[in-house]
Amino acid sequence: MRAASVQPMQHRHAPYRGIGVPLVTLFDDHGALDAGATGRHAARLVDDGVEAVVVAGSTGEAASLEPDERLDLLVAVREAVAGRVPVIAGTGAASMRQAVALSQQAADAGADALLVLSPPWVDDPRPYYDAVTGAVGVPVLAYHYPTASAPGIPVDVVGDLPVAGMKDSTGDPSRLAIELDAMPEGLYTGSAAVLLQAKAMGASGAIVALANLDVAGCQRAWDGDGACQRELVNGHRSAALSGVRGLKRALAARYGTSPTTRLG
Repeated sequence: MRAASVQPMQHRHAPYRGIGVPLVTLFDDHGALDAGATGRHAARLVDDGVEAVVVAGSTGEAASLEPDERLDLLVAVREAVAGRVPVIAGTGAASMRQAVALSQQAADAGADALLVLSPPWVDDPRPYYDAVTGAVGVPVLAYHYPTASAPGIPVDVVGDLPVAGMKDSTGDPSRLAIELDAMPEGLYTGSAAVLLQAKAMGASGAIVALANLDVAGCQRAWDGDGACQRELVNGHRSAALSGVRGLKRALAARYGTSPTTRLG
């Protein structure tokens, strides 16, 4: 492990503001990675106005990706977006050693920031984030998503994390309010259902799967359009809220992309 190269306060700079997208990872009909198609999808979303793209996050089926596939995906997306927005790599893992290795690989490959899911079965993730942030020279976002990796990040340690910010995918506005007191800079919601409220409370932005399909709608909700916020949950977009499979089916119907997943 290489020595720490970044001072703690440098980690407190949020990598972007506004709507970010956790990219779906596109596969061919046989389940092989289609990095080129994923890059083209990312470029289309940047054209539509997203402020950041995340590769190999939970929406990108990260658990199914081999380490070399993660790097191929990162390189393809970086080339496709051509520096127009930050490219953030998902590098969370079950162990500290794995997370550090994935984080170093992504940072060396040009990731602008990292999104690091908290480890499973760990009550205090602070040592895990200390190790990751000490090993890389790019901003690190912690990631609270107990559905994917329980128990997640206890709300009372949020302010002690040595990170640039955090994504919270619970959609719990009460928890979000507490987190904002502890981390007023760099907090992102992962729930399309609370975009309007998150911005009103002072969140820095969002990283929402629905932006794969409807960047404009997510942006309008973020900017305070209450009717659009309701439609994101209750209207014709609701099929995309049924998980990665539903999202990929909706994308296939609109853009002709592959609906193949590695889930299940």
